[in-house]
Amino acid sequence: MQQSNLHSTKDNLQVLFEDNHLIVINKRPGDIVQGDKTGDMPLSEVVKEYIAEKYNKPGAVYLGVVHRLDRPTSGIVVFARTSKALARLNKMFSERETEKIYWAIVKNAPPNTEDTLTHYLKRNPKQNKSYAHIKEVPESKKAVLHYKLLKKLDNYYLLEVNLETGRHHQIRSQLSAIGCPIKGDLKYGFDRSNTDGSIHLHAKKLSLIHPVQKEEISIEAPPPEDSIWNACY
Repeated sequence: MQQSNLHSTKDNLQVLFEDNHLIVINKRPGDIVQGDKTGDMPLSEVVKEYIAEKYNKPGAVYLGVVHRLDRPTSGIVVFARTSKALARLNKMFSERETEKIYWAIVKNAPPNTEDTLTHYLKRNPKQNKSYAHIKEVPESKKAVLHYKLLKKLDNYYLLEVNLETGRHHQIRSQLSAIGCPIKGDLKYGFDRSNTDGSIHLHAKKLSLIHPVQKEEISIEAPPPEDSIWNACY
């Protein structure tokens, strides 16, 4: 992957949906959604630059961060363009009124072609990692996802994951717990990293009710360009 494609800029931003109330971006694996200790420019600031330039807006651009994706993950990220839309989107996401579908490429075949996984995740902030337990442990949070095997690739398996809860590193931790670490995810048991620092986890589809117009919108994001993702089609 070329260096220029690792991060989004206002000029190469992949906009999937845009109106006066929200803007939906296909995040590249190198992007951080919000500022962190790395000091790297977050996607939220890139989107502000894009809006300021496209709409010739002087002064500060309003943009609300609704949810996040892990830095090495790619796919759909929603931002609110008004405070009204932000409040309504926050409520939708927290009350799980959205449907989120992910694609994950894993090394090993899952135990079943489709299944529901329920674990109790306990986060270790020092390691920035969540540990999956079969039974509830102190300070753990219940995590539920549904997966199905979509395709067997030459050396990997493509899983579709439907998230029921939204926990820290949930998909990464739960798939690792059933012996299916995600390609490139050293933190959760894959044996080697991807050269660009990404992992093969992609937020593929999002369905939600528009916060203002109240109509259902369904958005899909193409995965990054690489030979393994390309083999999924």
